[in-house]
Amino acid sequence: MKVTFCAPTILTGRLPFGFVIQIFSPKDHLADAIGELWAVLFNGETEQHIPVKQEVPFRLCAFSTDSFEVRVGDALLEAGILKGALQNGNSSIEWILSFEGDSTPLLLLPLKLYESKFPVAKSLVSLPHASFSGKLIVNGETIIVDGWHGSQNHNWGVRHTDLYAWGQVAGFDNDAEAFLEIATARLRLGPFWSPPFTPIVLRYKGAEYGLQGLLQSLRAHGSFEYFTWKFKSEAEHLAIDGVITAPAQAFIGLTYYNPPGGVKYCLNTKIAECTLWVKDRVAGTVQKLETKNRAA
Repeated sequence: MKVTFCAPTILTGRLPFGFVIQIFSPKDHLADAIGELWAVLFNGETEQHIPVKQEVPFRLCAFSTDSFEVRVGDALLEAGILKGALQNGNSSIEWILSFEGDSTPLLLLPLKLYESKFPVAKSLVSLPHASFSGKLIVNGETIIVDGWHGSQNHNWGVRHTDLYAWGQVAGFDNDAEAFLEIATARLRLGPFWSPPFTPIVLRYKGAEYGLQGLLQSLRAHGSFEYFTWKFKSEAEHLAIDGVITAPAQAFIGLTYYNPPGGVKYCLNTKIAECTLWVKDRVAGTVQKLETKNRAA
């Protein structure tokens, strides 16, 4: 089982920052469970990104069962507060941050699937449009964070999805209130691969457009290569067509443990470009949303 209790992602500001705190428990080896702590800073100007990670024995972790409070080593996450520090070799990141927001949670999957065994990996956005303040200290340099926008996310499952892309935009350059959550996933069923599923949820102009039902996700088109992802989904009243892309130097490579065994390799960036066309099929209008470097 892998449970990510909180993955705050700051997608705006001078230096996008991602932070993950989670439990990893290998299948049939509960005694080997650990806490994992990740922090990644992306610098789109210098292209020198800084990832750091720490693995902590489970006895040094604490996870509250009746409140939002998680500790991994000396790092703390609770409602509205996250703080901690990591160092790997010559790279170090310390964070002392508060976050707040009043957006309702966003579900990438239909509600009934969160209580089913399918899919085996699930995710939601606990707090879209979170606002972060405080400071980061990166290799000795202090960076003031003042009202930077991002999100708080939660995911869990007994194994990683076999092949997938995940994306998020917490505010576009031409519409700071719009919020996009999307995935394209394929599952391996014995020797066979499933068709791609592409659920999409867009909050736009005060409404939520959920194109995430199973049949809708199967009818949608989603395809990705290493650095470019194209997707399209059409419903009776709405069509969403988009692309998320970034150059190779905008990515870092991460290694994730897989609970059944082995590892999964992931290319990750928080400074991607996203262009989205939203078509009202009743009115016949098309709106364009775009960001040059605020997409995950």
